[in-house]
Amino acid sequence: MLRKAFATALGIAGALMVSQAHAESAGNSEQEIALLKQQLKMLEQKLDKLQSQTAANTAATAKAKVEARAEAKAEARSEAKAVVANASAAIPLKGPAPASGVVVTMPNNRPTICTADGANCVAITGRVHWDVGGYDYRPNTAATVPQKLDSGENVRRARIGLAGKFFNDWNFALVYDFGGTSDGFGGAAPGSLPGGGVSGLENAYLSYTGLKPFGGRMAVEAGIMDLPYTLDEATSSNDIMFMERASPGIIATNIAAGDFRSAAGTRWYNDQLWIGGYVTGPATGAIHSASSAAPAGTSEQYGAVARVAGNPISGKDYSVHIGADAQWLIQPPRNLIANTQTVTLSDRPELRLDPTTLVSTGAIANVSGAQVYSLEAAATYGPLILQGEYFWYNVDRTANTGVPLVGASSLKFQGGYAQAGYVLTGEGRSYNAANAAYNGVKPAHPFSLDGGGWGAWEVAGRVSQIDLNDQLATANGIAGGRQTVYTLALNWYVNGNVRFMLDYLHGNISKQASPVSTADVGSQFDAVAMRTQFA
Repeated sequence: MLRKAFATALGIAGALMVSQAHAESAGNSEQEIALLKQQLKMLEQKLDKLQSQTAANTAATAKAKVEARAEAKAEARSEAKAVVANASAAIPLKGPAPASGVVVTMPNNRPTICTADGANCVAITGRVHWDVGGYDYRPNTAATVPQKLDSGENVRRARIGLAGKFFNDWNFALVYDFGGTSDGFGGAAPGSLPGGGVSGLENAYLSYTGLKPFGGRMAVEAGIMDLPYTLDEATSSNDIMFMERASPGIIATNIAAGDFRSAAGTRWYNDQLWIGGYVTGPATGAIHSASSAAPAGTSEQYGAVARVAGNPISGKDYSVHIGADAQWLIQPPRNLIANTQTVTLSDRPELRLDPTTLVSTGAIANVSGAQVYSLEAAATYGPLILQGEYFWYNVDRTANTGVPLVGASSLKFQGGYAQAGYVLTGEGRSYNAANAAYNGVKPAHPFSLDGGGWGAWEVAGRVSQIDLNDQLATANGIAGGRQTVYTLALNWYVNGNVRFMLDYLHGNISKQASPVSTADVGSQFDAVAMRTQFA
């Protein structure tokens, strides 16, 4: 439009010049010139007006273009945001990793795998107890048996296995012992000596803990297990104050309880009271054949145990424990080849470097049953612990097997122990309500050359006595001997997994040759032994 205005103006100017020339040449008047000037002025005004309109139109066009661009950009941004939003919805943003369904932990340095909800777990469990030491054994006479004991070493326990739970309430354990817990001379093979008659399967049980009656907890369990019968037996071998438990308790548990025992039963407990009862069978590895000749076929034994114990008095730094136990051998094992039914009560001298027993009743004939009753008590005050148990054994001899001494009177034996321990570094022992026993010492400052900790140190002492003599001076009596052992111990708890134990033992065995012979076949011994333990 601006170009048209310029063209019009130029055309008018050209016409004016032609007109002037024509006027000069034609000699027109002044009036004509004035008229043309007026027309030219009008054209100039029109031209100015056209130029103003052109500028306004140009500004409006530019504004429209700017607004169009802004609108386009806004629309583009909106579309971009929509694309990002869609992409964000399709692609997960960075954040906490979703639960994988498996949680791996190391409680007490034990590898444990659980589901994310903690309802199902499996853990690796194990322990090694390696003993070294020696005896100074002194038989009283040449008739004493044995005449010497072997010094050296023994892998007392070497266990590995699995323990865990299913769906919170189903608990299990499968543990094998490769060590010398049952070390001996071949078990029941012809010509063998006692010891070694069981297999290495130490735990293989299932326990249900979903029942919680009377405000407590209840476990119904069956399989091969360590029965929490007696206070000493209910305490883990990782936590006992001495390398071996006292002989009176070992002799009791060997009848129808103890480690490697098949059993089924239940226990109920809360923080103050524990009640349990189990039906028991043979230990693992016992003969299951009714027709074998070598070794002789043997029927399986059956028994039962019951225990009531508790922690009626307890506080932050003190506690008192009391309890009572009962055990019944209902059906002793029967030799189906020789038609005999026997039971033997015996134990090694509270050390396992040599598996020889120093006190023993021998095979008691025509045993129809046996009972053991015991009392237990313990107390703690800060780093001090006191503990003791006493046992009464009764063996009935009324079985009719055709072997002499049919209908002989029952035999009665007894024994017990008392022990004390003191943790020099101040730690104490907590109470384990699930087993009605005490836990081990956990050092407050584990040993570390870098951190300056020296672990926990404990001193302990024990006296034990078992008397396996009854009805002496009669043909039907038993001269199993009386054993008294004094033990001193120094224990170093390096950390929660490693412990070193040093024991000194002095023992006296008073024994006569037979129930009717007073010939001395006793002995004395001193022994020093050390255990390296990790669990």
